[in-house]
Amino acid sequence: MASIKPSVPKGTRDFSPSEMVKRNYIFDTIKSVFKKFGYQEIQTPTMENLDTLTGKYGDEGDKLIFKILNSGDYLSKVKPEKLAAPDSQSLLGDISEKALRYDLTVPFARYVVMHQHEISFPFKRFQIQPVWRADRPQKGRYREFYQCDADVVGSESLLNEAEFILIYNEALSKLGLKDFTIKLNNRKILSGIAEIIGKPDLIVDLTVAIDKLDKIGLEGVIKELLDRGFSQDDIDKLKPVILLEGNNDTKIASLKQVLLSSETGLKGIAEIESILSMVSSLSPDLTVVELDVTLARGLNYYTGAIFEVKTNEVAMGSIGGGGRYDDLTGMFGLKDLTGVGISFGADRIYDVLEELNLFPQNAAETTMVLITNFDTDAESYALPILTNLRNAGVAAELYPSSAKLKKQMAYADHKNIPFVLLVGTEEMQSGLLTLKNMKTGEQQKLTAEGLLDVLTS
Repeated sequence: MASIKPSVPKGTRDFSPSEMVKRNYIFDTIKSVFKKFGYQEIQTPTMENLDTLTGKYGDEGDKLIFKILNSGDYLSKVKPEKLAAPDSQSLLGDISEKALRYDLTVPFARYVVMHQHEISFPFKRFQIQPVWRADRPQKGRYREFYQCDADVVGSESLLNEAEFILIYNEALSKLGLKDFTIKLNNRKILSGIAEIIGKPDLIVDLTVAIDKLDKIGLEGVIKELLDRGFSQDDIDKLKPVILLEGNNDTKIASLKQVLLSSETGLKGIAEIESILSMVSSLSPDLTVVELDVTLARGLNYYTGAIFEVKTNEVAMGSIGGGGRYDDLTGMFGLKDLTGVGISFGADRIYDVLEELNLFPQNAAETTMVLITNFDTDAESYALPILTNLRNAGVAAELYPSSAKLKKQMAYADHKNIPFVLLVGTEEMQSGLLTLKNMKTGEQQKLTAEGLLDVLTS
């Protein structure tokens, strides 16, 4: 049989031990901040029922859901006329009942509805799991990637939004990022803009188009708006809003004038003002929040605040985003339960930290000390030392078989092990062990107790 060249699907990747240490550094840092703000961890299944996910992400999002074929002879129950149909989409309901998670928010809403009688509201949860999207792979965009989400449901307080801004700021600062922007908008402002130009029914078309300003520029947005049913007169009214400049206070003052006749729009501005006021009270020196009315995030379920985070140090898409969703659980039969949540894009954050060389040096370390192995006597002598080190909480390993010192040193180098403990005839006779620092080359003679002091200090 011909051998198969091993490969992984496009848009997915393997992670080596050194990469996993770095990934866990990101996850652990973000988790620590989530916990500090009172969030608890849950997990949901890799797959959901397809009807749980469909219709929650807009038409464009629905196309990116990875469907799972039913097991067995999945075509056997399909009517012949459907098999002959030119559009395979009509078969979906018959051949696929499940799909891979597209994000963590919709499964969370489903979880809340199913477990509503066990949950104490407001319910603050975080979740760190992979999601899948049938997207075109490119730099910073994968088909399988991890999201780190935090959501709170059952609370209308805008304090939640303000604290999410603090969570973003603290987590990204802890990871070493120095120049990033937390963009803030409100869906009600976007609804107000659609109202004042007399096109409230085209709110989704408006938001999908202006959300692309960064990617396709003003001319591209105008062309898309014209294609979506907006007139030149509408666009003339929209231009000053889309191109708003100045600091947050200046933008808010301008928007109040523009949206004077829209009650919904003014409510959105008031919410923005409340959030910024609370952020200022909680963290007076925070300067990374920017009101951006072009921020729309084309997801159908946001109803209030919208967040997006971008790093200014590397050319990369957003590294986080989220918003308020007043009616999401209503889709699953639980009405009037408001929620707000954010997500960190862990894979993109990894790429940013790698490019900026921000991972701590010890992030690549797994084992702290390697004990050499020259023969059976040395191995027997080393075993109790190995046990003592591990009992003291030191990550240690004994080279598993006798080998030349050069080979054992190369092994330590490859694994970024910072110390090697040399155990030979001289060490066994004197009781003094030789500890070599692999970074400096320095060696010192130590008793077993002295060794523990050095490695645990």
